[in-house]
Amino acid sequence: MARPYEPGPKQFVFTAGDGSVEHVSVGDPQEAYLAFSAFFRGRDCDTYTIEDEAAGQCVVLMPRAGVISRIRRGEQPRSEHLRIDRANRYLPGAMLFFENGYGGLDRFGQWFPDRADLDASPEARGAARAATFTTEAAAIVEVARIWADSGCVDPSGAYHVFFESHGVDDDRAERAELLQLIGFLGLERVDAPAGAAGGEVWVRTEPRLDAECARWS
Repeated sequence: MARPYEPGPKQFVFTAGDGSVEHVSVGDPQEAYLAFSAFFRGRDCDTYTIEDEAAGQCVVLMPRAGVISRIRRGEQPRSEHLRIDRANRYLPGAMLFFENGYGGLDRFGQWFPDRADLDASPEARGAARAATFTTEAAAIVEVARIWADSGCVDPSGAYHVFFESHGVDDDRAERAELLQLIGFLGLERVDAPAGAAGGEVWVRTEPRLDAECARWS
């Protein structure tokens, strides 16, 4: 059962690109998610906005553009943008917003402050994102985030497998970021075994990686 909002209920405003607007009052994130899912799936629009007016935050889903934007207003306004490569990522992103607002999306993917950066090649986006991590502590957290999204530990327990069963054309930006962070952290990448999917990245386990990935399991 989802943790109730405290204080609750909580109000959200859903807006779609066709002009539809729906105000909801919900007791917990799951109730909010179900309400938005019905709103989202019943339309075919370029934009869908979830507004938390009380918190001064919103998230904008743009399926046709392949983008999610998140906006925080107030004394320190901020907006960031994320390229979405898989259609099934929009509703999970909404759920994270319902659970923890703007900050709940921190580890959802590669956020950029300038939407124009999303037009770069996946490899360029990955390299630019990797360059923002200048400490070992931050970099190992980001590596673990990437692993938690699509990885596993191989049956022998000796390797962390990233992008399990993914092809080489999948996750290009995050793969480029990961490979740069592997070098920055001095992790040991090994050849994937015969029969592995072409997009998999295998990294030998070591204490820093083990500890951080365990937090995400």
